[in-house]
Amino acid sequence: MTAAPFPPPGPPGAPEPSGPPASGLAHLRAAGVSLVLDLSGGTLPRVLHWGPDLGGLDSAQLDALRLARRCQPIGFSVDGPVEVAVLPEQSAGWLGTPGLSGHRDGTDFSPAFRVTHTEPAPGESGLGADGGGRLTVRAADGTAGLGLELTIELTPSGLVRQRAAVTNHGSTPYTVDAVNLTLPVPAEATELLDFTGRHLRERGPQRTAFTQGLRMRENRTGRTGYDAAYLLVAGSAGFGNRSGEVWGVHTAWSGNHRTFAERTFHAVSLLGSGELLLPGEVVLAPGESYTSPWQYGSHGTGLDELSARFHRHLRARAHHPSSPRPVVVNTWEAVYFDHDLARLRELADAAAAVGAERFVLDDGWFGSRRDDRRGLGDWYVSDEVWPDGLGPLTDHVTGLGMEFGLWVEPEMINEDSDLARAHPDWIMAAGDGRLPGAARSQQVLDLARPEAYAYIFRRLDELLTTYPIGYLKWDHNRDLVEAGHRPTGRAGVHGQTLAVYRLLDELRRRHPGVEIESCSSGGARVDLAILERTDRVWVSDCIDALERQRIQRWTNTLIPLELMGTHVGSGTAHTTDRRHPVDFRAGTALFGHFGIEWDLTRAEPAEVARLAEWVALYKELRPLLHSGTAVHADHPDPAHELHGVVAGDGSEALYALVATATSANYPTGAVRLPGLDPDTVYRVRPQPPGDVPDGNAHRWGAGLPWWTPEGVELPGRVLATAGLQAPVLFPERLVLLRAVRV
Repeated sequence: MTAAPFPPPGPPGAPEPSGPPASGLAHLRAAGVSLVLDLSGGTLPRVLHWGPDLGGLDSAQLDALRLARRCQPIGFSVDGPVEVAVLPEQSAGWLGTPGLSGHRDGTDFSPAFRVTHTEPAPGESGLGADGGGRLTVRAADGTAGLGLELTIELTPSGLVRQRAAVTNHGSTPYTVDAVNLTLPVPAEATELLDFTGRHLRERGPQRTAFTQGLRMRENRTGRTGYDAAYLLVAGSAGFGNRSGEVWGVHTAWSGNHRTFAERTFHAVSLLGSGELLLPGEVVLAPGESYTSPWQYGSHGTGLDELSARFHRHLRARAHHPSSPRPVVVNTWEAVYFDHDLARLRELADAAAAVGAERFVLDDGWFGSRRDDRRGLGDWYVSDEVWPDGLGPLTDHVTGLGMEFGLWVEPEMINEDSDLARAHPDWIMAAGDGRLPGAARSQQVLDLARPEAYAYIFRRLDELLTTYPIGYLKWDHNRDLVEAGHRPTGRAGVHGQTLAVYRLLDELRRRHPGVEIESCSSGGARVDLAILERTDRVWVSDCIDALERQRIQRWTNTLIPLELMGTHVGSGTAHTTDRRHPVDFRAGTALFGHFGIEWDLTRAEPAEVARLAEWVALYKELRPLLHSGTAVHADHPDPAHELHGVVAGDGSEALYALVATATSANYPTGAVRLPGLDPDTVYRVRPQPPGDVPDGNAHRWGAGLPWWTPEGVELPGRVLATAGLQAPVLFPERLVLLRAVRV
């Protein structure tokens, strides 16, 4: 809550200030997308079109578009057409999910905002440029004593981005229950895609029909969540990776949120989202404001184009990671809580030998933390395990030419900790009478409490100042259950989320060279707001390569590969007990920010040597993988998947053909290579070390004729339409294909 962003309206009953001219229309264009906003009549902006670029339309043509899109006034809620703004209002006749839900002690529950100022005004420079633009709309409801500021923009990558700020200009408190922003989709969008999941199986896709009524996805976990919509996509029937028109929204917020699709008899279909506020969580005193999270909307032909807009937007940020993403070795699945200096030095030696560039010491280095039931909150290096501090290990790691990283979980606290014994009132709870049920033996530390915030900031700041730490693995291992501020017990997820953002922002300002990973029991905090403050996400605690094929693919729907932590585990996956050869494990981890989470000191020498080959390939290809366009074929065989990355200039590409199961087809059919320049001739060949199809000639006769180091030369158009005969693969295997412009 902040000070009012614009002047208050006049007293109740006073004439509303005049808004933009009656003919006001704004047309924003960027990257093949048009966003046409109707700002006429003094009411909140309505979207006339969001989708494919309409070309350069003059004012007369825009007026004609508005006329052509106006509905007949048939209905019963109000006389005249029901026009739905980006912040829908019941006062306009909309009886679906309201944009602003709130009240002033039971009154002023239905606002009727009138626009007071638009910047820039429709037709002014900045709203018609091909690079997109930003529109700020200020409005007021003098009767309700409310002000509103809407920010709507079309980014250069073609993303729609919008948020709302509500200000209380009345003399009494105003309770905000919800602020929901919406974007309309056309009737052609008949199918919905969103995501579900759990720990170790994040972001599983699910499809439903887009029928009349409301489909609401609510997340109440206090973090982005495993079972969150992540993206809610509406599209034409049967849309795929490369086909069908799609529209999707994402809520950039790391706390509770809701995402919904709504279709009504008014011939209106909407995608909407906003923060999910707990009862009484935001009450605005006179002059205070509430600002909603950013809502992002993406349109495209197929999911790949929808995703590419997000990826280009993220890569265009000034703070986006620009240096080569280092090969990471994380100690967790190698040693767990067994922190022994000699063993960790040996592991660091083995890591450096295969080409690792960052060594991360995971949980167990501090306080009484010898297991997962105690010590959280006591962020002091353990005298028991590290009598000489972390210096002997950090010196060894940096002496090997690697960067040192450290695991922390600053938002949590164990009841069995010195901090909890000294400050039990710093634990979040619904009141002073009881604590929430523990999860993983943890409670939540109330960072919205100034003393708790100051303590955590000091401890982290001192660690980063004392040791040469270049990387923090920032974990968050439980949901926020009954998360209230004591002693009142007032709901506190909103305040906790903002406090975490502030803590991350302040640490980054003080230590700008430190990178931070968002880890939350694996992948339970993955959203664009946390990525404004972190440099990658830990995709999942499950590094079983078969599970990771699916988890990584759908994480990539929103974020590019360089922000996705992808590790090679041991031969037997710790979370599933499934066994895979090193090529499948490493080939899966290649498509992301590559790392290793495996006790290399106990691995077979042949496997370690093979891993070193994959590390070398990652270093060779990371400029392509972390700048190119991610592509996914719509392959008809459900047992096989093909995905890859194509260079921005179309000069080269890398593809992985993955057998996730046994196929009904024998031999495997042809695979198409998407994303290549259709008029360029490419040499396509197997890419070592991912060039060994296990089930090929040495078992069942003659090999595949083109599967040679020389490969085959064909135009991109042929490769994308006729394709190439794929090699026979055992299930849970993959091979790599490299395409290079001739």
